[in-house]
Amino acid sequence: MLVILGFAMIAVFMVLIMTKKLTPVLALIIVPTVFGLFAGAGLGIGDMVLDSMKSMTSTAALLMFAIIYFGLMIDVGLFDPLVKFILRKLGNDPAKVVLGTALLAAAVSLDGDGSTTFILTTAAMLPIYLRLKMSPVVLTCVAGLANGTMNIVPWGGPTARAATALKIDVNDVFVPMIPSLIGGIVVVLVFAWILGLQERNRLRSTQPEIWGVPDTAAEFDGGAPDGPAAGSGAGRGSKGNTPGGAAPAGGSVDGGSVAVLERTETLVDDHDAAMADTALDPNRSTLRPKLFLFNLGLTVAVMAMLIADLVPLPYVFMVGSAIALLVNFPKVKDQGAQLVAHSSSIVAVVSMVMAASVLTGVLTGTGMVEAMSAWLVQIIPSSMGPLMAVITGLLSIPMTFFMSNDAFYFGVLPVLSETAAHYGIGAAEMARASITGQPFHMQSPLVPAILLLVSLAKVDLGDHHKKVLWRAAVVSLVMLGIGMLTGAIGIG
Repeated sequence: MLVILGFAMIAVFMVLIMTKKLTPVLALIIVPTVFGLFAGAGLGIGDMVLDSMKSMTSTAALLMFAIIYFGLMIDVGLFDPLVKFILRKLGNDPAKVVLGTALLAAAVSLDGDGSTTFILTTAAMLPIYLRLKMSPVVLTCVAGLANGTMNIVPWGGPTARAATALKIDVNDVFVPMIPSLIGGIVVVLVFAWILGLQERNRLRSTQPEIWGVPDTAAEFDGGAPDGPAAGSGAGRGSKGNTPGGAAPAGGSVDGGSVAVLERTETLVDDHDAAMADTALDPNRSTLRPKLFLFNLGLTVAVMAMLIADLVPLPYVFMVGSAIALLVNFPKVKDQGAQLVAHSSSIVAVVSMVMAASVLTGVLTGTGMVEAMSAWLVQIIPSSMGPLMAVITGLLSIPMTFFMSNDAFYFGVLPVLSETAAHYGIGAAEMARASITGQPFHMQSPLVPAILLLVSLAKVDLGDHHKKVLWRAAVVSLVMLGIGMLTGAIGIG
């Protein structure tokens, strides 16, 4: 009964948020409560939730003050020069912007911390998405995929957990999986490019007054050269065109290139009217250009503290936010206004973290997690024994989504590994297979970092899941397949 209730609870929760019948916060509270009562939790369900909530308080504090800090830095204009620089380097092509997002997220993920990755990636790229009128859901999808794939680095957590649980050296787990990691990143980059092409086509069709109507997709190659534009503009809103499509003196006919150049120049113009009354309004009253170097230094210091891990991350952002508010907005009235300005984002993410404690509390407190794990192990027929490593890789995809990494690696993996040993499958192979589900795991609502990502980008969790889940499953399966082909994940 617990097995049925556990799987049914996860299924109902996912359906409700993806179909937008309930907001994630309400679904995280109502669905586990109903199923927990059916599971016989009774009045004890309150203690289950509170025990789970205690472990969430530091996470909630981290997310709350991280939102305040980076929201403040966007308001005062710290990232405006970065937006211009990246726009010039990536050009005006959404495909290149999305690809750049994937590369940035993958690079920053080398520090092994999802929250840091999403904070930096969102801070750098979200203003660009807003400026180009691209969908932030694409940003969360690509960043989530890149970080989930890179999450198997030895210092990222899952690999160390798997090695510890099976009492083997972490290098024995990770090094043979490097080809799988590379393959996974390649798939992520392919997905990023395809998503970027889709954004390019969407913007071209929905906003011709901004993007023009070029003749071919090749005209969106970005990085139009400085200086006089060549060719006649096939796109609407181009300038400097000669009648009848004749090329200006010294130029060549290249339909649409003028429109592309004009769009590039417009998008990097501080006085772009399209950004009026937005977070990137070049005339916003919160800009503090004279304090740019101070804010840059403070942000570098905060990032250094994050990487050094000398003090708890929530405290780092608490102090950073206090200093930033005090220096940039010395008047008490302005400080209060800034806090209020970001209150909606804070309430959204903190309430979701607290609500997630209901789901985790019920799963753990009622024994659903243990029952589901035991059932999955029992239903594997003995004839499938030689395939235990492959089966473990497949199981890691859904199981790490609805349970924590600790529960899977310390509770489920040892049981699976013990069974596999009877068929000549080593612990190292089992550990390698178990980490292939991480791209999917990182999209779970039980992962605080993903809640931070969707909150910073102001994206609905259900929208994120609809775009990212099947792609994350593909990345996980590719990593598992490459592991099998290279022999890192063998068959007994």
